Amino acid sequence: MVAVTEAASSAPGRAVPPARREPPPPTAPLVNPANALTALRLVLVPVFVWISVSSGLIAADWRILACVVFCVASVTDFADGWLARARNLVTPFGKVADPIADKALTGTALLVLSVYAGLPWWMTGLILFREAGVTLLRFWVLRHGVIAASRGGKLKTVLQILGIAWYLAPWPDPVSAVGFWIMLAALLVTVGTGIDYLFRALALRRGAADRS
Repeated sequence: MVAVTEAASSAPGRAVPPARREPPPPTAPLVNPANALTALRLVLVPVFVWISVSSGLIAADWRILACVVFCVASVTDFADGWLARARNLVTPFGKVADPIADKALTGTALLVLSVYAGLPWWMTGLILFREAGVTLLRFWVLRHGVIAASRGGKLKTVLQILGIAWYLAPWPDPVSAVGFWIMLAALLVTVGTGIDYLFRALALRRGAADRS
């Protein structure tokens, strides 16, 4: 019975309806709430720098203001990605601008803290070296695939934000010392996730080479 049906469907003169194609998913507009949050973070970076440099992070009220601006900018880092995924607002601009804004905010804050707030330069140097290295690795494996962010990477981001905010806030001396240990934990997780990212990038490249 199946053979007869197939023969009939392929008989001359019988039109075979074309396969139905699903319409492509709608493209998210460039101007959307997720991209607006990313752009806000980019705008807040020079604002944060101006507050920090002009005040020297000496007066308590200026340090609080710098801390608030940094925390608001950091919240947009979590909100824009969640909003883009939840409402299908992912755009090429967002994919490029979001990591740039993230690195610009964190890197600038670390440099400011080393200049004005006593964060050790070796900590800043190691963190920035890792971030630059991971960015280069992303470009190195881009045509072979994308390495998803790990839980360690998310923990790294949270610890860095917490450590920077702690350094910025005008805590009294016994409490302010906690900031160093938070940043040390952030540094260890940052270096550890950087090593993990290197091994995963090498594995991705080897897998691509084996398939070719």
